[in-house]
Amino acid sequence: MKEFEIVCPLNREPRAKEIEAKAGGMKWVLKKRSIDARKEPVWRYQYEAYGPGESYVPYTLPEYKDVHGAEPVLVIGAGPAGMFAALKLLTLGLRPVVVERGKDVHARKFDMAKLSKEGEVDADSNYCYGEGGAGAFSDGKLYTRSSKRGDIREVLHQLVLFGASKDILIDAHPHIGSDKLPVVVENIRKCIVEHGGEYHFGCRVNALKKEEDGSFTVTCANGSEFRGRKLILATGHSARDVYEMLAKDGGRLEAKGFAMGVRVEHPQEKINWCQYHGQWKPGVPAAEYSFVEQVDGRGVFSFCMCPGGILVPSSTEPHTVVLNGMSNSARNGKFANAGVVVQIEPEDVPGDDPFRLMDFQQAVERKMFDYCEQARIADKKAPQNPMAAPAQRMEDFCLGRISKTMPPTSYFPGAISAPLHQLLPPIVAERLQKVFPRVKMRNYYTNAALLLGVESRTSSPVRVPRDPETLEYVSVPGLYPCGEGAGYAGGIVSSAMDGIRCAMAAAGLNVE
Repeated sequence: MKEFEIVCPLNREPRAKEIEAKAGGMKWVLKKRSIDARKEPVWRYQYEAYGPGESYVPYTLPEYKDVHGAEPVLVIGAGPAGMFAALKLLTLGLRPVVVERGKDVHARKFDMAKLSKEGEVDADSNYCYGEGGAGAFSDGKLYTRSSKRGDIREVLHQLVLFGASKDILIDAHPHIGSDKLPVVVENIRKCIVEHGGEYHFGCRVNALKKEEDGSFTVTCANGSEFRGRKLILATGHSARDVYEMLAKDGGRLEAKGFAMGVRVEHPQEKINWCQYHGQWKPGVPAAEYSFVEQVDGRGVFSFCMCPGGILVPSSTEPHTVVLNGMSNSARNGKFANAGVVVQIEPEDVPGDDPFRLMDFQQAVERKMFDYCEQARIADKKAPQNPMAAPAQRMEDFCLGRISKTMPPTSYFPGAISAPLHQLLPPIVAERLQKVFPRVKMRNYYTNAALLLGVESRTSSPVRVPRDPETLEYVSVPGLYPCGEGAGYAGGIVSSAMDGIRCAMAAAGLNVE
């Protein structure tokens, strides 16, 4: 096998003659596609070529088995970790019983629309809870490429099987898009049910009991009960009630570092101009950016960048304001947004309560709401939606002054001028004030950029500790904490891979 690369202008793909000439008569396979904008923006296509004595073996997915009469394994949560755990259980001959507090991926859209338009929070159906989890209405970014915890191809090829574009198999920065993800998520459910698995929506777990025979009984708020010998807990990074349930029964929990900051929104044309050196043209992908800095001993970094995207309310409880970003597959909106956040470690918040970082997170989210509520009362011309967000122009934030006007924003509930430099905790605000002026992108530091608060659901501030070899909860054998909510993943792909590992562990297989 030999590897070769072809470089092309952004307005065309490699020609067959170019590829064949580089391959030298060998069979060729495209492995990766990326944009290189360091100088003249170009496409880079990387290929592998195989000669007569070599064979290219395409990746094949494990077979899904009929599990109608098989032993059940309870899977609590239908986000990426839960879905991919359930799919893996099918291949291992076990019957997944998926229990989800929210609604199916299509029904939850109505609750999210109500949240955005009227500011009414459904505590069980929102941008975080429901089929597909928080990732189903983000951007579908699949940036994790680490193979330390398993074979990423199992995740990507299954996503393609269920409706994602084959481009995710080769793109350096693959994404599916918020408009395409619901169909993918629905197709995964259909596959699981057709092969004998179960899905139960509207079932918020409020009790978990381990029986004398070692099996588990799960009781839901609607009265439903489910039993299984093994249980995979994949409830996402915001399920405080689940952590409280475990702690109430004497389960061990640990405070875990997370990150907090703001969503930063620029006109997409400014990011395009900067990243493509003024050479962007229609048909070329919307430009992205990322950066990582160290400021006063803490990491400050961009997070969940959504080119051509919109900002959405991501609160899971009333009287809080939380923001997230999403973008459709075309990424053709007028704005670019990203979280820019500061790492917060357990030692940054005094005490030894495992919930102290989650309490810290919640207090800031409520502070954002309280400020806007007072502003709505004082000024009837201000956006009256309860999910309206406190906002400040970027230069004003760094200079500590109130913004007199608000630029246009994609955030439907509206932006209210606020002193974010005072509303954010000093550990966050002071580092952000230092980092924005030194970001190495022309026109990034500008008053045309709007900061909105707060971006706080970057990862779970609580960890459910598990045995590193068996992946079982240290307090309850047979229970497998999984994904972002357990503190062992971040994002769609890493959560899916962790779900696969936990399914293997629940089946008694070695996961190392």
